Amino acid sequence: MADATGGTESTSRVADVLLLFVEGPSTLGVSRIARDLGLSKAVVHRILQSLAARDMVALDPASREYRLGGAAAALGARALRDSDLRSAALPLLRGLRDETRETATLSTPVPHGRVYLDQVVGLHEIKMTVELGRRFPLHAGSSGKCMLAHLDPEHREEALAEPLEALTPHTPVDAVALRGELDDIVARGWAVSAGERQADAGSVAAPVFGVSGEVLGAISVCGPRYRMTDELVAGLGPRVAAVAAQISRRLGGDPGHPSSAAPVAAGRNA
Repeated sequence: MADATGGTESTSRVADVLLLFVEGPSTLGVSRIARDLGLSKAVVHRILQSLAARDMVALDPASREYRLGGAAAALGARALRDSDLRSAALPLLRGLRDETRETATLSTPVPHGRVYLDQVVGLHEIKMTVELGRRFPLHAGSSGKCMLAHLDPEHREEALAEPLEALTPHTPVDAVALRGELDDIVARGWAVSAGERQADAGSVAAPVFGVSGEVLGAISVCGPRYRMTDELVAGLGPRVAAVAAQISRRLGGDPGHPSSAAPVAAGRNA
């Protein structure tokens, strides 16, 4: 039992080191990793040496810091290629982008947040893009909020009990007020953000559900705030929810909030 426990702990440390590269800077040094994870430099150095031998990380000779290696990139690419959620969503995201001329995105929940899995970039000269693979908190932005709203009560309360970081001046950080907004999102079927994750961005998102009714992810339409007017958002909400319901059905899931809304007229607020 002692060996099993030690092995599990070591595996967790290796995973924690790799996960730091998901949300931190592109390169990390031994001291930074040791400080962030509360480990000794000797332990971190051994982990990095083992990962480097398998091309999971690579050492930059100039800075003496590490970045993700080719094997890590290959794992990420394979995960994307084999993602049923991404495969089911991508054709419909392209259609949503063509209808609205704004960027359409796909997110999925991960421990302590969510990540963007894919995006179809908008057709305007000035357009929104998102950073794939980086972890963002669930309480900031429409995609995160609509997933948070549909978590089971225990996990939803766990997320709300944590400190709610203000990414911008418009990020919701009052757990009581946010609970009320999440209830509204469940009732309505879609969520809205105006500068919550990124100050100059606006978005509308809706959840995607799996076979057991669990929330698998969210799709969104996002653009600069000056184009995401109240009029556009009012039309986009039901439409994004309808497309999310189509994706849920493709995955064998419960659409949650089906909608028969008509497509949004492309570019009417451009």
